[in-house]
Amino acid sequence: MLLRLRRLFRAVGRDIVVLWYACRHPTTPWLMRLGALLLAVYIFSPVDIIPDWLAIFGWIDDVSLVALGIPALLKLMPEKALSDARAAADGWLSRPWFRQHK
Repeated sequence: MLLRLRRLFRAVGRDIVVLWYACRHPTTPWLMRLGALLLAVYIFSPVDIIPDWLAIFGWIDDVSLVALGIPALLKLMPEKALSDARAAADGWLSRPWFRQHK
């Protein structure tokens, strides 16, 4: 499970942090928050469309959903929430304690 999450975070790490901060912004519509919540539930859920034990095919559904879902949600976010979220994510990702663990 942790290997799976680490692999997904490397693929879209900054966008995940931006989406997290954008969902916490007060101007974000509840529908965007619900979409992000459903995406997170699917990613962390042990139930998949294609089981992960099918080697490459089991990871394709996770990666494709993340690769399509996160940019789609970020594109639909209000501009104010997105700009504030990007600034907050850059601040969090530039912390020295975060860079030591790369």
